[in-house]
Amino acid sequence: MKEKIIAIIGRPNVGKSTLVNRIAGKRLSIVDDKPNITRDRIYIDASWQGKNFILIDTGGIVEGNEDEFVKNINAQVELAIEEADLILFVTDAQTGLNPYDYDIANKLRSIEKKVLLVVNKVDSKHQVDDASEFWALGFSEMHLLSALHGDGGVGDLLDIITKDIEPAQDENNEDEAIKIAIVGKPNAGKSSILNNLLNKQRAIVSDVSGTTRDSIDEEIIYKDKIFRLVDTAGIRKKSKVDYGVEMFAVDRAIRAIRECDVALLVIDAQEGLSDQDKKIASICESAGCGLILAFNKWDLIKNVQTHKFEAEIERQAPFLNYAQKIYISAKTGQRLEEIFKMAIAVQAEREKRISTGLLNKVINEAYSLNPPTSIKGKLLKIYYSTQAKVNPPTFVIFINNKDLIQDNYKRYMYKKIRENFGYKGVPIVVSYRQKGEK
Repeated sequence: MKEKIIAIIGRPNVGKSTLVNRIAGKRLSIVDDKPNITRDRIYIDASWQGKNFILIDTGGIVEGNEDEFVKNINAQVELAIEEADLILFVTDAQTGLNPYDYDIANKLRSIEKKVLLVVNKVDSKHQVDDASEFWALGFSEMHLLSALHGDGGVGDLLDIITKDIEPAQDENNEDEAIKIAIVGKPNAGKSSILNNLLNKQRAIVSDVSGTTRDSIDEEIIYKDKIFRLVDTAGIRKKSKVDYGVEMFAVDRAIRAIRECDVALLVIDAQEGLSDQDKKIASICESAGCGLILAFNKWDLIKNVQTHKFEAEIERQAPFLNYAQKIYISAKTGQRLEEIFKMAIAVQAEREKRISTGLLNKVINEAYSLNPPTSIKGKLLKIYYSTQAKVNPPTFVIFINNKDLIQDNYKRYMYKKIRENFGYKGVPIVVSYRQKGEK
């Protein structure tokens, strides 16, 4: 059954994102006192009294402004209105009626969708009295509330918007979608890739870096498999990130990496692998998610063979040899569908489990072919090995003394596990434990 979609519309800085966060029960949309913070439309799963629905948070509408971003924000709002079953038109009791409110009201009255007028920031009795001026917007009902303080008006509004929604049935089915976080530096082409994969203008695309600030989730089915795509804000060097909104957006991007199954690290092929790309890749590796290096703008690379390009990348960052690599063009669509196939393969590797018998055979053989050197007359002994978990694949090797295992021998065993079991595109963890140690 299709979930009810509710779009939240209004001019900038009236508290739309604060209302979204209040309804969702956690801080999902960026909240700041600067206008136009939310630029893309953000989809959020929400629930009230066991009734599920979807919220769309939008950038603020500004009529009569030809600025590129404003036009793009307005286009995003138009799409949200088109998708929504119900629209919450949010206004600001503290600033009072604004000419833009009239412009937006005229726009909303022209559509055949249910619209609820919400007067936000009603924090005192005199503001309740002053709010009567909003009847001039011409809507048949008006709802007063304070999203910041979460007064009873929010609950009353939720009762109204969910009255025609059936309570959700208990389901124990696991989420089978593969969650792909699209990450990288600003202006690498992340949003263009998302739009091309979805075949619609989902995220604002601009050649101005830093356009995407919120993480954007979108589900798509490819060959009967569900994928959840998460577009994130560009991750710049820490020293260049402004405190506040941008820092919060970067934190959100890093959290998206930690929560995803596969990270698609988008790299500008013209620039090559930068130090910042390596840092982002390290974040992905530490998070334990699968990793695909997507070299975008490959259509602009001339007279360079893929294997030579890849060899140079592996020379620069040998720790990324395990990562899957794909050469794409968001502009032309070159190889974009291969991303889905590669993600399926990477997720299968993340979930792969090796039997204890086979693992011990490989480890013991590696030990016999290349025994470790003794330390102060003492020799490292390996008793047995096991795979402790998947996602990420984690192996534990039980030994007689952890002081006898040297870094070069750890690298040797790590290499042997990869050589024998693959795990292409997946970081693996190999830990050592003394027998009897918990």
